[in-house]
Amino acid sequence: MAHKGKKYLAAAKAIEKRPYPLVEAIETLKKVRYERFDATFELAIDLNIDPRQANQLVRGTVALPHGTGRTVRVLALVAPDKQKEAEAAGADYAGLDEYLSKIEQGWLDFDAVVCTPDVMPKVARLGKILGPRGLMPNPKSGTVSPDIGRAIRELKAGKIEVRNDKTGVLHIPIGKASFETQKLRENAVEVLKAVEALRPTGIKGTYILSVYLSTTMSPAVAIDRNRL
Repeated sequence: MAHKGKKYLAAAKAIEKRPYPLVEAIETLKKVRYERFDATFELAIDLNIDPRQANQLVRGTVALPHGTGRTVRVLALVAPDKQKEAEAAGADYAGLDEYLSKIEQGWLDFDAVVCTPDVMPKVARLGKILGPRGLMPNPKSGTVSPDIGRAIRELKAGKIEVRNDKTGVLHIPIGKASFETQKLRENAVEVLKAVEALRPTGIKGTYILSVYLSTTMSPAVAIDRNRL
């Protein structure tokens, strides 16, 4: 069993073993957090899905009203005629062949990758590198788009991917500890709406089994889903 420090244990002791209304959960975590940096608030949503079944996978995007509080470094893999458009939209890096080579050599100093459909045959060779890191452009996440400027602006504004892990759980950031409680609440509600909208058609009965909220280093607080 991993050793828990005194500060973590003190924070855990201050959290009651009950489901919290969302706003109370946010405010409680703000009080008990002990990180010396601007920690990230994250929702962990356990879904009643079988991740082994392709028709039960949950994947999509959500635009957070107040962003994540994180600076997103965007790489745009585009042909030369689209490079200026990508740069004007805020891409940190824009180009094609030179970046494909750099990535193959181990360069990964970016947080998101977008591309246009016409270059996907070239980008496909990066699947083994970008795929396991969740960085491979995909039409379902809006990162493969003919409107490259819009795709970049959305990522910069706080659009994030929603994607279940191998256990059927979603881990989704909703902002920083420095955010006002109301902004965190609105981001969380937007995430939960998006997750509901992504419900696979074959799922019967309860879809969302549980929702927990935590900060980067804090214990998790159970959220009362009936009072969202």
